[in-house]
Amino acid sequence: MDREQISRHAHADHPIAAPLDDDSVRRLLERGLSRGDERVLDLGCGGGEWLLRALTMHPQLRAEGVDISGSSLAHARQAARRLGVEDRLVLHHQDAAHFAASHAFDLVLCVGATHAFGGLLPTLAAARKHLAPGGRVLVGDGFWDRDPSPEAVELFGELTDLPTTLDRVAADGWTPVQGHISTRRELDAYEWAWTGSLASWALDHPTDPDSAQALEAATTHRDQWLRVYRDVLGFVCLVLRPTSGLFQRGH
Repeated sequence: MDREQISRHAHADHPIAAPLDDDSVRRLLERGLSRGDERVLDLGCGGGEWLLRALTMHPQLRAEGVDISGSSLAHARQAARRLGVEDRLVLHHQDAAHFAASHAFDLVLCVGATHAFGGLLPTLAAARKHLAPGGRVLVGDGFWDRDPSPEAVELFGELTDLPTTLDRVAADGWTPVQGHISTRRELDAYEWAWTGSLASWALDHPTDPDSAQALEAATTHRDQWLRVYRDVLGFVCLVLRPTSGLFQRGH
């Protein structure tokens, strides 16, 4: 079982694939979408859950998603067809870091997929290339809520604390106009869903050749969560606008 299959089973009961509840997702989309007839791009869209929710909220909105996972995009197409929004959704099967579009977007999303670009600031640099004048970026990434152990850094890389993260974003030419820090309840619910969904799949398919591996992956993930990063890792989503003057100069 590869990482893509593991992720698909692990997110079966938490399709937003990030530690946010439904109300938090709705509020962030409402702040990111000022008119309702915008073009929206999701870089690293996975199963397209953010786009599907935006499309159902706004019947005039048009959306595009980019992801390297063909099976995730197939799931997004099926869900869009079921919801009746497939005519307003375009999906691209490719590396989001190399995606090029013929038009700009009013909202560019990348939540929980900044690793595809090498971190938060490279993600914002990529998003800026796709952003229409007056547009917004909705980005979600981890931060250290407390000093991490070497094991936590090995798992998640060189994150910073929240004030430093916001300082770096501002220095890069962005102004936050809204944000959401995931609560303990949201963080725990996400991890329980991740480990529980994957473990349940394994227990429901005991004769599948991947069952033992899936159960081991769920157990390992749960152990890392509880012992390594539960008390130190946070997650923040930011709605950003280019700081006045910098967007026009192309910095």
